[in-house]
Amino acid sequence: MTGFEPRPDPIADPVTTVSAWNLANALTMLRLALVPFFAAALFHGSGHSTGWRVTAWAIFAVASITDRIDGEVARKRGLITEFGKLADPIADKALIGTALVGLSMLGDLHWWVTVVILVREVGVTLLRFWVIRHGVMPASRGGKVKTLLQGVAIGLLVLPLSGALHLAASLVMAAAVVLTVITGLDYVARALRWRRVVRV
Repeated sequence: MTGFEPRPDPIADPVTTVSAWNLANALTMLRLALVPFFAAALFHGSGHSTGWRVTAWAIFAVASITDRIDGEVARKRGLITEFGKLADPIADKALIGTALVGLSMLGDLHWWVTVVILVREVGVTLLRFWVIRHGVMPASRGGKVKTLLQGVAIGLLVLPLSGALHLAASLVMAAAVVLTVITGLDYVARALRWRRVVRV
């Protein structure tokens, strides 16, 4: 024993010993299950059908809302588990990744934006597994704000907007990209710090 236990983010929640089969995790899995339905609606009618784009937005909105609800349920009912801490960000990345790639394929989002965000998301996921034997690295405060901005920007881009509203969506996405890069670097620093201290 080194006497060192990796300290989670200040807003991280303690992990309980409750079963992984609980309401919070069920909501997380529901979010994951909605991903293919979102993709189908987004691409229906060549991806430019107003009605289907609104439907895709509705599915994306419901899936995004479950992200907030499952966290609240887990905290209030003491249902925080190691499975949930890993499954939650994976479900988020599946939803966000599908939306970004879909929007880029439809020509509604520059591919470089999608690449930057996905490289960061995949990289952070790999970092989580890299340090998992030392503890689960929870989402930071900045990471949660980043996820919120990405969700809002993607939701606006999925809708058939134009003019000032489309510009607003682009500005929110720009802010999300900046925060994506910053929080990605923070995760790298945290992971390296955990590994370095544990080896001492």
